Amino acid sequence: MTIHLNGKAREVAEGVTVGRLLEELKLQPLRVAVQVNQDIIKRERYEEVALQSGDTVEILTFMSGG
Repeated sequence: MTIHLNGKAREVAEGVTVGRLLEELKLQPLRVAVQVNQDIIKRERYEEVALQSGDTVEILTFMSGG
């Protein structure tokens, strides 16, 4: 199925969860914020929120620096 990840189309498996998507992208859940269809997903729900075809997903990575 196709989702829109940070503005680009991406093919993912049917029923993939936010947590699994982060694993595939090699991103640490503690270092990102995830928004699905303009709703912020709480970190503790990453494994239960399944994505649907056409969903818009935005992943913001926290960076440190100064």
